[in-house]
Amino acid sequence: MSELIGIVRFKFHEGKLEEFKPLSAQCMEIVRSKEPGTLQYDTYFNDDQTESVTIERFKDSQSLIEHGANLAHLMEAILETGSVSGELLGEPSAELKAKLTGDQPRLFTPYQLM
Repeated sequence: MSELIGIVRFKFHEGKLEEFKPLSAQCMEIVRSKEPGTLQYDTYFNDDQTESVTIERFKDSQSLIEHGANLAHLMEAILETGSVSGELLGEPSAELKAKLTGDQPRLFTPYQLM
């Protein structure tokens, strides 16, 4: 199994930033307390806080599947705060690939790695 990297990009709807922040804090608490397979979960804002980027690293595909299950109950509320796009970098398992429907996140597999 290989490590996976997720890049999640948000563009907040007008006036929704303050709704996003406590939801993001809840996500962080879940990740810290329940997800030993999540190796990184860092959120960054642009200067005017109209956009954010979250960098996620997972030990393996199963860790990402568990992450999705743990945060599922918050996703509807989070998606109401803005539009989301992202990329998944790595080689997901067949099980994880089957769960990746639609065009998000975009999957990038390794070409050259150090």
